[in-house]
Amino acid sequence: MCVSAIRFALYLGTVLILTLWFDAGFAQKLVDPNSVAPEFRAAAEKRRAEQIKLSECNKKAEEAKVLPRDRTPFVNSCLEN
Repeated sequence: MCVSAIRFALYLGTVLILTLWFDAGFAQKLVDPNSVAPEFRAAAEKRRAEQIKLSECNKKAEEAKVLPRDRTPFVNSCLEN
């Protein structure tokens, strides 16, 4: 019983470490309007502007040390301005 608890703890710890380590790798990349077909360039430029605005609002939330539970309303109000 004790050995299985230790194995479970090690397994859980490994999963948590890998989750935190790979988290940055799954971040959404900025859209490059020059790499899409010309007919989709306007939409790509609009999406890139949205991504930059979202990134700036998240940065403001980090600088203001907004708690994770309050981050979504903070970012939403930032995006509306």
